[in-house]
Amino acid sequence: MDKQPLPSKIRKINRLLVKKFGIPQKNRITPDPVDLLIATILSQNTNDRNSYKAFINLKEKFKDWDELEKLPASKIEKYIKVAGLGKQKSKAIKGFLSQLKKDKGKISLNYLREYSSFDIIEDLTGYSGIGVKTASCVLLFSLGRNICPVDTHVHRTTNRIGLVETKSPDKTFFILNEILPEGIAHQFHTNLIRLGREICRPAKPLCSVCPLVNICKHPHKNLNPVIRKGSNNFMLLDNVS
Repeated sequence: MDKQPLPSKIRKINRLLVKKFGIPQKNRITPDPVDLLIATILSQNTNDRNSYKAFINLKEKFKDWDELEKLPASKIEKYIKVAGLGKQKSKAIKGFLSQLKKDKGKISLNYLREYSSFDIIEDLTGYSGIGVKTASCVLLFSLGRNICPVDTHVHRTTNRIGLVETKSPDKTFFILNEILPEGIAHQFHTNLIRLGREICRPAKPLCSVCPLVNICKHPHKNLNPVIRKGSNNFMLLDNVS
């Protein structure tokens, strides 16, 4: 595998992941970019089910984001507390909505549809509290771009496998997306998350049941036999509508 060009390695890894986990189901309705961005903010440092509850709380309580934007962050916080980090997330949501309305005259990100993917990253990360991961999730899940967001799971697994050798998720993101083959971003991203959640865990990875064990470069494989528990395949951003 070492002599393969990186895009070929990625295709091989993607095939093995699909064989293990299947082709992930996509959202039947493409979510609005603002909805997706807010859902991504809510997803930070919590599980997808709790962040989904927080997102639904907002959608059911407010008729639109303009109504939410009129509230102070302290009021927004009580509706999203189930997702944790309420002060931080409510401040980011309030700041983003208010700045977007001030800059564009309305709360809409549809202007981004004409931008290139990396121009969108630059634009969205200009808002306080919006990082590369959040911006890239908008690209993949709302705008349908062939962009693979990098969270802690994707960062950890791609480094262990040997695709990249980086110290931060953002560095992994830019290297990975320069070489990502066309048409695989959604399945590659989603299945790497499942790999990281269920098998390639931070401590004591379950290497004996990993579909990538024979090509992975991780020097500390745990090859002890394991009994796996149920899968964790609920993905927030494929359920935003």
